Amino acid sequence: MCTCIDARKTAGRCYRMSGSFIYFIILNAGFLSAYNWDQLNLSPSHLPFYFKNNPGIEKHCQDDVECPYQELTGMEKCWGYEPDCDKSHHYANPNCTGDNRHWAKNKEEQEYKFWSTADFGMLLERKKELRMYCKPNSKEDSSLQCTKYLRYCRAANIYLDFSSKPITKSNERDRYREDVLGPGLVGGHCELDDVNLRAQGEHKSPLQSWFAEIQHFSSLEFYPSKDENCDMVFNKPTYLMKLDAGVNMYHHFCDFVNLYASQHLNNSFNTDVSIIMWDTTTLPYGDFFSVTWKAFTDHPIIPLSDLDGKKVCIKDAVFPLLARMRYGLYYNMPLMPGCVGSSLVKAFSEHVLHRLNVPQAGPHNEKIRVTLLSRNTKYRNILNQEELVKAMKSDGELEVSVVEYNRLMLFEEQLNNSHNSDIFIGIHGAGLTHLLFQPDWAVVIELYNCEDPSCYFDLARLRGLKYITWEKKKKLTQEDEGHHPTLGAHAKFTNYAFDVMEFMRLVYKAADHVRNHPQFIQARKRKSAFEEKTVLKDEL
Repeated sequence: MCTCIDARKTAGRCYRMSGSFIYFIILNAGFLSAYNWDQLNLSPSHLPFYFKNNPGIEKHCQDDVECPYQELTGMEKCWGYEPDCDKSHHYANPNCTGDNRHWAKNKEEQEYKFWSTADFGMLLERKKELRMYCKPNSKEDSSLQCTKYLRYCRAANIYLDFSSKPITKSNERDRYREDVLGPGLVGGHCELDDVNLRAQGEHKSPLQSWFAEIQHFSSLEFYPSKDENCDMVFNKPTYLMKLDAGVNMYHHFCDFVNLYASQHLNNSFNTDVSIIMWDTTTLPYGDFFSVTWKAFTDHPIIPLSDLDGKKVCIKDAVFPLLARMRYGLYYNMPLMPGCVGSSLVKAFSEHVLHRLNVPQAGPHNEKIRVTLLSRNTKYRNILNQEELVKAMKSDGELEVSVVEYNRLMLFEEQLNNSHNSDIFIGIHGAGLTHLLFQPDWAVVIELYNCEDPSCYFDLARLRGLKYITWEKKKKLTQEDEGHHPTLGAHAKFTNYAFDVMEFMRLVYKAADHVRNHPQFIQARKRKSAFEEKTVLKDEL
């Protein structure tokens, strides 16, 4: 007897629920008297794009007097990966006014390369690569479709056999074992293109492709769609994820950015989905940012060890883009110089903030909000931090907060602080990843990059923010040469003091940018108008 995950059971059989994709529900459930439009749960600015890619839902909204989004339908909007999508209809386009440093022949090529490698154009390239590696010949058949090198795959009615290579009984400490799914242990009832599938191994690596897990995909004699030979059945759409370090925000948010990008490839932002964490050990996975999963699923994350010893069938499976792909977002990616603003990264930021209900309380009418990120670690501390904070607080325009982001502060609270920071200051470290969630008008100051100049500069460029770092090394004091455990002297393994006047020069430079940013000016006007109306209403 099979175990059904989120399924209805009738007469001992498991039947698929209509929890697959919202698009399917709308087209096949016209008899519904009402549709819960709140379940879309998308940022209002994203809805015209969603409707354009889901015409069935758009039509339903137009015909439903209860739909609150009718004004957002019928618009010529596109993310950039859709057929015949004109750039004038994009969510946003990059600003490529800077020097390309000979990476491109002209401005047009510079903008295109940034767009196609760091923006929604990257997803257009992945969509072009999609190829059917296991072809269905009937509705009951399985299917496997992947991009080049198996960096992203989606499958229907697949079979995974975890009964041969134990996980919970193994002493292995490798989270990405490649021997779990050998020949005959993964497959589906479909027509397999085995030669071309096995030729996709060039990027085989734990966080670069799914080749190790899918290379032995085989054509089966039985039908996983009929739950044959299945101990456990996943009826909801299911994402299988190999994760980077959950204790480091910079690395873990590579996971989340790529999951969001994969949702675009899958054209589904439904949260009634299962997520399986592909971890081939029973070691604990420290996840300091686990609340972020709420932006993607309504359900607890399922560790792979829960499937140990079982034969598993998945109705709708997605193997998403991974955190450390070659030329992927955003770990070690070669980012086109001179360009700022990936609409994909901007949309990701807005998507997470919307679904986690993080509000924007500013900007303040007469203040610029400054957050200084303090570190309580062995290295990269600011030795004269109190002096720098005192100097900022002496300026009445600056509203200064000093925060320490650690496990004692809820991540939702951290996001709220960062999203409401017009200027965010910190020395080189993963905490600067919070720049992803600053408002569009904001500035990030990486006080000192510790001889790693590209990491957060590139991340700020992706997010579309102004980036400032220390400019005059003579006005910086290094405590000692640094003490890397194996490499010796190292700029990231020591502490620093900063000249106060030079520090304030950079802060004022950042404040000027914020003060004069068009979106900051507009937001201030909107807030002032709202406050005036509120006061008038109270007086009446």
